[in-house]
Amino acid sequence: MNLKELSELLGLSQTTVSRALNGFPEVSERTRERVQKYASQHNYAPNKSARGLATGQTFNIGHVISTSNQNEMLNPVFGDFVAGVGEIYSANGYKMILSIVPPHEDEYQVYRDMKAQSLVDAVVIQSPTVNDGRIPFLKDLGLPFIVHGRSTECDTPYAWLDVNNRSAFKRATDFLHDLGHRRIALLNGLEHMDFAHRRREGYENSLRSRNITLDPYLVSASAMTEHDGFNRTMKLMRLKNPPTALLTSSILTAFGALRAIQEAGKIVGRDMSIITHDDCLSYFRNNETVPIFTTTQSSVREAGRKLATMLLDIIANPDATPPETLLEAKLTVGRSTGPAPNELHKEK
Repeated sequence: MNLKELSELLGLSQTTVSRALNGFPEVSERTRERVQKYASQHNYAPNKSARGLATGQTFNIGHVISTSNQNEMLNPVFGDFVAGVGEIYSANGYKMILSIVPPHEDEYQVYRDMKAQSLVDAVVIQSPTVNDGRIPFLKDLGLPFIVHGRSTECDTPYAWLDVNNRSAFKRATDFLHDLGHRRIALLNGLEHMDFAHRRREGYENSLRSRNITLDPYLVSASAMTEHDGFNRTMKLMRLKNPPTALLTSSILTAFGALRAIQEAGKIVGRDMSIITHDDCLSYFRNNETVPIFTTTQSSVREAGRKLATMLLDIIANPDATPPETLLEAKLTVGRSTGPAPNELHKEK
C-alpha cells in the first residue's frame, strides 16, 4: 500500500497522513492514533526522509574505522560488536554509516564532514587509546558520541561502556597464582590501546599483591593474531626459565599459543596453563560443553546492544549527564589450566 491509497482509505489528505506518521506536532493525537492504527494494519511504513524533516534527525549513526590498525576489520570482536549495535539500531529505525579511513587520511576530517553535512545524529568511538584525542575533539565539535571502552588520562566527562579489564586480568592472574604458578607470562595487545593498558595494570597488581617481582621477559605487547600468539609462545619456551602459565588478551592469540605448546610436545593444562579473554564470540566458540580454554568471558554482542541503547538515549536527551557503564567479566574454568608443574611433582 502506498501513501495515496492509505489516505483514501482514511478519508484524509496525503499531507495529513504523512504528518501524522512522521511526528509533526500540528496533528491531533486522536488523528495520529487512527492513522498509525490503519498504517499498522495495512503494513505501511512512513518515509524516513519526511520523518527526519519533522524531528531534525538523520536516523544515522556513524562508525569511523581507521585501517591504520590492519586487523580491526578482520577481528571477530568487531563483527560481534557491529551485530549487537545493529540489532538496536534496526529496531529503532536507525542505520549505521560505516566510514573506512586509510592510514594516510585524516580521521578527524571525517567527523568534521559528518557534522557539517548533517550526515549522522551521533557517532561511536571504537578502539580508544590512552589519552584519546577524539574525545575532546568531538566534544568541541558538538557531535554526540559514546566510547566503546574508556580512555585513561582523559579528564573530560564523556559517555562510555567498557568491560572491567583491570579487574578481569587481576582475577585471572590471581587464579593462576592459586594454582601454584609463579612464572606467568602476559601476551598482551598493543599497549597504546586503552584496554591493553588496563589489562597490564591488572596483571601487575596481582604480582604486587603476591610480592612477585615483574620479569620483563615474560611480558610482551603486539597484534592479537593466531600467528603472533604462536611466535611469542615459542620465544617464551626458549627462555632458560620459561613460564608455566600464559595470560593472553585474545582467544586468537590463545589458539596460537596452544599450537606452539602442542608442537613442542607439551600438554596444555599440565605442562603449561593458559587463560584468555574474548571467548564469547558468535563465530569463534570456545567449545560450549567443555571449554577448551579457561577464560575471562565478556559478550561483545551484548555490549554492543547496551551501548547502542545508551547512545539512543543520549540522542533523545542531549542535556543529560553522560552515561557510564562498566561490565564485569566472568571467569570460566576450562581444560587449559591446572596446577603448576612443580606443584604436581610435590603431590607425587
